[in-house]
Amino acid sequence: MKAEATPSKIDKNRKDLLAARRSRLGVMASKQKITSSYAANFSGGKEFCSICLLPLTEKKRLKCQHEFCEECLQDALKLTGSICPLCNHVFDVLIGDQPDGNMSWTKSSDSLPGFSGCGHIIITYSFPSGVQMERHPNPGKPFNGTSRTAYLPDNKEGNAVLKLLKKAFDQRLIFTVGNSKAIGLKNQVVWSDISHKTSLSGGVQKFGYPDFNYLERVKKELKAKGIEES
Repeated sequence: MKAEATPSKIDKNRKDLLAARRSRLGVMASKQKITSSYAANFSGGKEFCSICLLPLTEKKRLKCQHEFCEECLQDALKLTGSICPLCNHVFDVLIGDQPDGNMSWTKSSDSLPGFSGCGHIIITYSFPSGVQMERHPNPGKPFNGTSRTAYLPDNKEGNAVLKLLKKAFDQRLIFTVGNSKAIGLKNQVVWSDISHKTSLSGGVQKFGYPDFNYLERVKKELKAKGIEES
């Protein structure tokens, strides 16, 4: 089962947001003849919103200095959480749509390929079946729970990543509800876009070890969501 990072949903969500927002504003936009060239002319005069392409109303500026209409930004938050729709900068604690579940871990003295000087950490994620919430694909419909296992080397860096993954889990960022490509079914608990090693061996192609860049890679993925070592 594929557990490496999948393409982020942020870009797709932003496109959906743009389409929905511009659709609602279609009449107004047509009256004002909003086009790319017209919008570009705003830079020399009025400030405009990068989502609806209309003059800013109730302007909201994020820490990254990008500005949006208050209503446009609120629509964006419903889709992406606390992420700037333009640059993906996390401007607040990011909370995902992971359903209720449990994360636990144990340790083994056996070494992972490529990490002969230490044992390894066995992480277990478990989720019961439930009902989809507002931010899931089919709110109100049931979803199937699951159990997943992942592995980390039991060394200083591996334990640091474990703490970061626990924080990500508590912020509901590691799993989501969607379509499972592995079993071809909808309404399943599936991995989000934070890489995990679900095999002890087999290398990168089998989502296992050895993979000497994995720990650094997953830390970058977590940092992109505002989760990093303090």
